[in-house]
Amino acid sequence: MKVLIVRIGAMGDVLHAMPAVAALRERHPRWFIGWAIEPRWSDLLQISGDPQDLTQGVVVAGGAIARQGLVDRWYSVPAGAWSKRPLASGTVSEILALRRTLRAERFDLCVDMQGALKSAVVGGFARAKSYAGAADPRERMARHWYGKKIDVGAAHVVEQGCELLGGAAGETLAPARVTLPMNERAEQWADETVGQERFVLISPGGGWGSKVWPAERLGRAAAELGRVAGVRTVVNASGSGSREADDVVKASQGFARTAPCSVGQLIALTRRAAVVVGGDTGPLHLAAALERPVVGIYGPTDPARNGPYGTRSRVLRDAESVTSHKRRHEVEAGMLKITVEEVVEAAREMLG
Repeated sequence: MKVLIVRIGAMGDVLHAMPAVAALRERHPRWFIGWAIEPRWSDLLQISGDPQDLTQGVVVAGGAIARQGLVDRWYSVPAGAWSKRPLASGTVSEILALRRTLRAERFDLCVDMQGALKSAVVGGFARAKSYAGAADPRERMARHWYGKKIDVGAAHVVEQGCELLGGAAGETLAPARVTLPMNERAEQWADETVGQERFVLISPGGGWGSKVWPAERLGRAAAELGRVAGVRTVVNASGSGSREADDVVKASQGFARTAPCSVGQLIALTRRAAVVVGGDTGPLHLAAALERPVVGIYGPTDPARNGPYGTRSRVLRDAESVTSHKRRHEVEAGMLKITVEEVVEAAREMLG
């Protein structure tokens, strides 16, 4: 059986889909599983190795060979780059090459776990024998591509992913533990960056402005944790840096520093964090996948649906926050009612 997962991005969404895929891998260790994804997130996927080599695995009950990785192969879908130059000859060539590659794989099943029009089109490229997606996808137009429409009713997106993938495969799946890759160079970088230091990792981003707690408050929280708990703070930033991370450091009174890093390096750094503080964003969900203690600062998104999953956590959300996925620039009003003192208290609790 050959299965294609389509979950192009972003980081948190990819991580939310992974427990369902891990459950499918456990249930069917000999199946070939491919994943269509933005190349920048591919470092999240543990790859089995040569999918034609059954020695790339371990023997399980009944003598079957279990793949060691979450997936056997990933397929590059640089949708962000394509959207910036949609009519360029290079874009057209890359799209046609992807279509040829996916069709050549002859997938038995394709599951669109994103529910967007672009992901539905990518899944359609494969011409799998069966193509499934949510009956009520995020973008309504996407459902017209699916031959099999799965009703999804679970509360949390991780459990929704299990309903969707399980329904597509004719299985009942429960979220399985995910193993993230361990890159030797990234691990060495993390050792050199933080050594044996006990630190709090702060992620100041949030995808869109309405769910980003002010950087100045994060900086004050870092300063207070340094004074009362004796721990310093490392602030996550992309490889090119970020204004939000710099603003956190400026407000931290010398208790925080930035650590610009790649996705692979962020995995290694997060493994070493004593606690991770952030909003509803990829690095917070990465910490949950790595089973690190987290403090989630929530506003317009509902923690019952998007909260940290599978780890020890404290989630802060004001009662006046209104659930909305509209991408507004201004911080949601209820989120601004969460105080620095509340965040510090939650972080100290997670620090033990």
